[in-house]
Amino acid sequence: MKCWRSVLLGACLLVIPILTAPVWAFDQPSVNLGFTSFMDGGPPAGPGWYFSEYIQYYTANELPDYPFPDTDVDAWVSLNQFIYQSDQELLLGGKWGINIIQPVVYIDADPTAPDNAGGIGDIWIGPYLQWDPIMGPNGPRFMHRVEFQMIFPIGKYDDDYALNPGSNFFSFDPYWAGTYFFTPRLTASWRAHYLWNAKNDDPWTGLPGSPDDTQAGEAYHINFAASYEVIPKQLRAGITGYYMRQTSDSEWDGDSVSGREQVLGIGPGGLWSFSQDTHLFFNAYFESHVHSRPEGERFVLRLVHHF
Repeated sequence: MKCWRSVLLGACLLVIPILTAPVWAFDQPSVNLGFTSFMDGGPPAGPGWYFSEYIQYYTANELPDYPFPDTDVDAWVSLNQFIYQSDQELLLGGKWGINIIQPVVYIDADPTAPDNAGGIGDIWIGPYLQWDPIMGPNGPRFMHRVEFQMIFPIGKYDDDYALNPGSNFFSFDPYWAGTYFFTPRLTASWRAHYLWNAKNDDPWTGLPGSPDDTQAGEAYHINFAASYEVIPKQLRAGITGYYMRQTSDSEWDGDSVSGREQVLGIGPGGLWSFSQDTHLFFNAYFESHVHSRPEGERFVLRLVHHF
């Protein structure tokens, strides 16, 4: 989204030119870390068109596992999301839909590096299946969805720059999202992904050894949230979080490089519903248990409207 190719790779690339061998990763693409939270298992108002606008601010002043851990990174991201949810069953009772997200990214790093940091990021496109809620005696008990999310490298990219809004490689990041109702007011939600990345055949020219291609390792990541309805049909509040862990080494010219990424973010969240069709989410995350990527704080504001 924020094209974390820019923030994650770019942040570490501020320091790698002085190193003599590839012994780091920091190359995962943009993924959904905390963008979604409460009530994630289903659309709030049934079939139809939805528009979501996300505004995210991320700030980090630590790069664990690197020679210069105090490098600062700040990023602003606008995500423009369009969703169509049909009312037509396609497979195993699931109703088909399509999800499209186009990010716009601005990144600032200190100390500075060659940057191409403002512009359009890579587009996310995902066909999905949404199942109707499983009902209990007092309302819904469970709702869920499976999406085959793909990240296409259309974002602004130039191999002369360490920082880019685009990643320059394709990623496949399918997920399963669900919400369970312990009671009509108390819920738990999750979105569990598994990420696979293709090769970047035109990596940054400043990399030591000048590799012809790089490939980020596979990873899993999950968003999780628990919420309580404080004001019926209007206000929910609770705890939200995300966890990401890289499961295979990244590669340069087919050779493994060490530095598998990991991060845990946890914080408070709220959901204000103006009506059944319009909802405003706020989430704050504070990161820990970080390896081979920036460690910082993330703030997300998300407006959802059903037409």
